[in-house]
Amino acid sequence: MIGRTGCLVSWLACVLALGAQAETVGSVRCPAGAFAFVLERDPASQALGYAVALAGGERLVHGSLGVEVAGAGVVGNKGAASKVDERKVDDKWHNPHGERSEVIDRFSEVTFSINNPDPKVPAMKLQVRAYDEGVAWRYVLTGDGVWVSDRSTFVLGAKTRVWTSARAQSPISMQPLEAVKGAVDRPVLAEVGSKWFLALGEAGLADAARMKFVRSGADTLVAALDGKVGFRGSLTTPWRVVRIAGSPAELLAGNDLALNLNDPPTGDFSWVKPGKVIREMTLTTAGARACVDFAASHGLQYILFDAGWYGPENNPASDASRVDLDPARSRGPLDLREAIGYARQKGIGVILYVNQIALSRQIDRILTIYQEWGVAGIKFGFVKVGPQVDTRWLHQAVAKCAAHRLMVDIHDEYRPTGVSRTWPNLLTQEGIRGDEESPGNAAVLDTIFTRCLAGAGDQTNCYFAPRVPKMGSHGSQLAKSVLVFSPWQFLFWYDRPQGEAGAPSVIAEVPEMDFFRLLPTVWDETRWLDGFPGTHALVARRKGDVWFIAALTGNAPRDFKVPLVFLAHGRTYRMEVFADDPSAATPTKVGIETSRVNREGVLARSLDRGRGFAAILSPAG
Repeated sequence: MIGRTGCLVSWLACVLALGAQAETVGSVRCPAGAFAFVLERDPASQALGYAVALAGGERLVHGSLGVEVAGAGVVGNKGAASKVDERKVDDKWHNPHGERSEVIDRFSEVTFSINNPDPKVPAMKLQVRAYDEGVAWRYVLTGDGVWVSDRSTFVLGAKTRVWTSARAQSPISMQPLEAVKGAVDRPVLAEVGSKWFLALGEAGLADAARMKFVRSGADTLVAALDGKVGFRGSLTTPWRVVRIAGSPAELLAGNDLALNLNDPPTGDFSWVKPGKVIREMTLTTAGARACVDFAASHGLQYILFDAGWYGPENNPASDASRVDLDPARSRGPLDLREAIGYARQKGIGVILYVNQIALSRQIDRILTIYQEWGVAGIKFGFVKVGPQVDTRWLHQAVAKCAAHRLMVDIHDEYRPTGVSRTWPNLLTQEGIRGDEESPGNAAVLDTIFTRCLAGAGDQTNCYFAPRVPKMGSHGSQLAKSVLVFSPWQFLFWYDRPQGEAGAPSVIAEVPEMDFFRLLPTVWDETRWLDGFPGTHALVARRKGDVWFIAALTGNAPRDFKVPLVFLAHGRTYRMEVFADDPSAATPTKVGIETSRVNREGVLARSLDRGRGFAAILSPAG
């Protein structure tokens, strides 16, 4: 979020001076006045475009507008433009499943009507919102048709650095904009000029084709649809979003923007319960009981039965309405109904993995069955994403799950665009290069400042698996569970409780297990204190009156100093710091230091490369 600026009177004149080639048609200024979306017209070609300009006149990004409709050509890029609606909203809403329990929803909105002089080209409305965290626009058309392509472009400058990935789970690279090749996923993090960072993406994608970005020339990204989009009666496109901040950490502080660009929920979602999860992979009744006992005694709320419980997941004949073990994964026996009943007695919920092959064929049948069994939620596996038909199916499936009071985790390539505000039962999703891929700390830090700008990410954390030293350290794993937000937090992806047969990675009762027992998965307040892709991250999150602080380093050591000014006045806190300690007499080599602090204190910690620490600050009385 950009802070309030004192020089607002002449900002539009400065914009015009910088963009002297363009005629200003209209503008939408953010509530604090720090920047504006400017609707422009090129006097030579009469083409419409936009610029996002600071109050001081600096243009951070500009580009073209419009959508191509089959049989009508490009709509919204030319014609008479007039303001037809304007409003200002200053509101807030409660989010029990987010990084902040109180979400500020404050923006200025203008809707422009654009009428092309060619009678064959339909009229269009351009709806623009300006928040203090960034700007967003979308296109609204009336009638039937096919949306062929998006003509929105983002001219950033040839010296811009960007962080991109080709796919949701592929490595993230930092490179000059002019070096970008092929289509890249959203959001794209861009460093423009000497002190500004932008995040380019989309919000409100529920019934259209996914947008990616392709480069044009040395300085421009172009919105690229993943297929054509049919519409009947009307078309309201997803939002095109430009978020603006002075640092990558400040961009993360504005993470509620995508949620605000989606409709609020309708109906009762009080049954949606976030929590911590352990995965059960032996697919046996005994293994399920061991996981349930572990969850109940260690402050977890859910267990997950992963692929194979209803047969080979890639076999179209596998029936997800009954237990039929995949012999390649388990010899059993598994009495799933008994396991669900045992879990319910212990206050533990059960999540079932179902591949989209079975979901596509059986969803209307199995949701009723799962609700009858007492299942808490479903993890969608190997989903299809991109084209409109797949986007529509996924979000209709989430809505159907809500009707049966089933929570959802969508895996693989799906990335969020804020629709979990409309459907709070969509608790989390993958679309992230998580621990299944064994990323090192530097790669995780890239993820935090790019992918996590889109919303919650199922990191598939693990703690005792042999891959932990290769990724970073056990201190890193503790930190990641705070840094990477997910209302369903999978903490023990490759780890098994004592007594579970065939366990390759057995959970040990080390002292820091108390950290996971106390860890929330949703928060009342989040403060991103510092960070940069690949190098480091530092966050403080609060649940109730307890604070959690976490830090991570990449490929270089770093000193962290955290002034504790966010603590309550007049209160003393017990601070426990969990950090890597080679002298610790435990297999995880994590030490715990305890002290008393108040808001005048400072948490100081030096970390070697590829390390992390986490701290809990609880009122001491």
